[in-house]
Amino acid sequence: MITDLMTPVFRQFEGGLFAEIEKADVGDGVVRLQEQGATLMCWADPFYPDPIIPPHVAKAAAESILDGSSVHYTMPIGNPELKVEIARHLKATAGLNLEPQRNILITPGSDSGLFYAMLPFIEAGDEVMIVDPSYPNNFQNTLIMGGVIVRVPIYAENHWQLDVKEFEKRLTPKTKMVVLTHPNNPTTTVFREESLRDLADFIIKNDLVLVVDQAFEFPVFDGIPMTQMAALEGMWERTLTVRSFSKGMGLSGFRVGYIVADDQVIDKLYAAMVTVLGATNSAAQIGAIAALRDQSFLENYARVHESRRTYVYEQLHGIPGVRMQISESGFLSWVDVSGLGSSNEVVAHLISDAGIVVNSGDNYGENGKGYIRIVHGVLSSEMDFQAAINAISASLRRLAEARGLTAQTENKVAAR
Repeated sequence: MITDLMTPVFRQFEGGLFAEIEKADVGDGVVRLQEQGATLMCWADPFYPDPIIPPHVAKAAAESILDGSSVHYTMPIGNPELKVEIARHLKATAGLNLEPQRNILITPGSDSGLFYAMLPFIEAGDEVMIVDPSYPNNFQNTLIMGGVIVRVPIYAENHWQLDVKEFEKRLTPKTKMVVLTHPNNPTTTVFREESLRDLADFIIKNDLVLVVDQAFEFPVFDGIPMTQMAALEGMWERTLTVRSFSKGMGLSGFRVGYIVADDQVIDKLYAAMVTVLGATNSAAQIGAIAALRDQSFLENYARVHESRRTYVYEQLHGIPGVRMQISESGFLSWVDVSGLGSSNEVVAHLISDAGIVVNSGDNYGENGKGYIRIVHGVLSSEMDFQAAINAISASLRRLAEARGLTAQTENKVAAR
């Protein structure tokens, strides 16, 4: 078979044509479930599947199509006007002073941006430290590039915060890079400044590269400060930050992301951009400019996401066999269901019993086993959202009852 001629990494991949795939964004299994009436709470696509584009953003993108200007390529490195708006945005929100044409590269979404940010540095055998649990692409990108995954665990008992000692004990002469998703996906953790400063010192001391994916940097709740790794002393020259218009701004289908880095790095990325990724959609970039110039719609998004994370916590955290911490960012909830079964068992139960699809924690790393990820930012209707969460709650309670779990039995176990 021709697949025998593929690299060993690609030979082991499965895309869903010949086997069932648990991962929501691989193959078409989830779409088939949706066609059968299932509610998808597994795609981190705000307010999916409802139309939720801000009118001024739609107008700008549509006009660029109607007047014919967006039929042409934008230069592969990105629309210069968009980069100016990004620089203004990051100065106001992150305190970064950027030269738009020297420090910013526009990419066709943050997934491709993450891949491209890692690509120049990883050779066969290089070790990449990745927080576990975290975004699955952190692990898969490393494998595709021939790198070696070094899992750095974080734990619920420590509120999913970083501990630099876990990095130090895994350091070897082959360590090349740290990949960080911040805020973390799936745990929603906003890493605190003290631990990030410790990590920065570790990276500088050992001459490492940091790639930090900040796709979920808006909104952050409870007044928790969102520390910018690139802004910490000594980190600008060795940090590539990947950002997105997909999550906080809810423009997932536009496929616009960007990389922010020192111009010495950006120069190299510019050189190979057309070869590796190509130009980002021209009309989408014009829509992104409009979104940055008028961000008034974000206030309501933040309010909705904060209300929903509270509702999810209130409905789920007291269920026998279920444990969770309230979300710190974004529109996800990370739920420990290990008392009810494995991640995949609980996911399958929710599909068959409640008609709702969530993510298996197995996809997010070894420390994701026993968890599920619920995307509560989907569905624009609050009534539909609450009905879906209520259905999850009722279904998990039925599963707990089937497992012989009650609040009383849980209290007895806790007291031992």
